[in-house]
Amino acid sequence: MQFLIDDENIEKQFQQILIEVKLMKNGPVVDSMKQKGIAYKTNWGVSVVQLKELSKKYDHSQLLSLKLWNKQWRETMILATMLGEPGKVNEEQMDYWTKSFENTEIAEHTVANLWVKTPYAFAKAIEWCRGKKHVVRFTGIQLMGRLAMVDKKAIDEMFTPFLEEMIPLSKDPKLTHVLYRSLTHLGVRSKQLNKLCLEFVEELKGSGISYSIKLAGLVNDELASEYVQERVNNL
Repeated sequence: MQFLIDDENIEKQFQQILIEVKLMKNGPVVDSMKQKGIAYKTNWGVSVVQLKELSKKYDHSQLLSLKLWNKQWRETMILATMLGEPGKVNEEQMDYWTKSFENTEIAEHTVANLWVKTPYAFAKAIEWCRGKKHVVRFTGIQLMGRLAMVDKKAIDEMFTPFLEEMIPLSKDPKLTHVLYRSLTHLGVRSKQLNKLCLEFVEELKGSGISYSIKLAGLVNDELASEYVQERVNNL
């Protein structure tokens, strides 16, 4: 991990954020999240909308982001992803945070707010798809889909290696939803990727594995639809 020299002003900002988060505590939301299986060491139940508004009061800072992450509250970790500096993030930080994710909610926020903006996004997405922990694999798949959504400059060939990674992952029923989302993002990116995704779907259909076949049906219904075909043919 990175070690940065502490800064008095950043420390004041950090302490002020802790106070503001506590003032927005929402007990019923915490209880609802627990019932849905979304667990954190400390959770104040603050909405993401509120956290976004709070983040606008502060400048992006790698030091502040690291301080917030190390606090390990749900809210401070989400704020850490909002206030981080992608250009100062290194691979060690990405691996450390990702392997420590407590659930898929924090994985989704970190991918959308920070990981996708780093220069290591493609390499880490592939690497994490091969990970041993469920949440690491989830993060890799989520990051691939996010890249397909937002990285307009990336060429198709940067995404094709992901299809090879998806075959073993499709056997895990806990990954069906994130695979569906990411594959559909990939398949609407270009006519060529749409064709490759539909070919991949046919391979899954012949796997004989029920979860893979279910995923294949969901993706095929979306990517072969008249709406999507018209869209990719006009790109």
